[in-house]
Amino acid sequence: MTFSEYIDSRSERVVDLTIEHAEVVLLSIAIATVLAVGVGIAVYRRERAAAVALAVAGVFLTIPSFALFGLLIAPLGLGYPPTVVALVLYALLPILRNTVTGLRGVDPAVLEAARGMGMSTRRRLLRIELPLAWPVILTGIRVSTLLSLGIAAIAAAINGPGLGDLIFEGLGRIGAVNAVNETLAGILGIVVLALLFDVLFFGVRRLTISRGARP
Repeated sequence: MTFSEYIDSRSERVVDLTIEHAEVVLLSIAIATVLAVGVGIAVYRRERAAAVALAVAGVFLTIPSFALFGLLIAPLGLGYPPTVVALVLYALLPILRNTVTGLRGVDPAVLEAARGMGMSTRRRLLRIELPLAWPVILTGIRVSTLLSLGIAAIAAAINGPGLGDLIFEGLGRIGAVNAVNETLAGILGIVVLALLFDVLFFGVRRLTISRGARP
């Protein structure tokens, strides 16, 4: 059976797993964005606190994915919960680092002018600092999303959702009929999702960042 014939015969399952993969990544990135941006806002003015937060987030990213998924089985079981928690932990560092970098990169003269106009600290953050830092923050979210798309495939080892099922099943019976097609379907599905997410971020960038503010 050729690859195209395999896709035609298994299209429903491939589509379902692709949707599962996209959903778990989107949920994880949404949670990670709220956490990382919140922490970034809390620590960016304090050098030591920012260094500690970045170091902790960096530690999560250095843990091998198989090991982290395995460690999460005991408290969370198998399936969706450990997958989401692991992806959130892996996604934190790029978003947090870019949030801190973006907020620190705001021109002090602009903030001084806003302060002179009587704007409170909260209004300066919401009206000036976050909008100006948004292009950098969005880049961090994009990096975390693409990273999570690949890592989510490994969640199949703990019965997690997504295209990893196809990859693990194909590799588990390599040499059998359609094993290569199954593996390729999972890999290409993740590649297609990465391209679609990239297009999505390009659209978000154009809609949320004025032309003059784009780097």
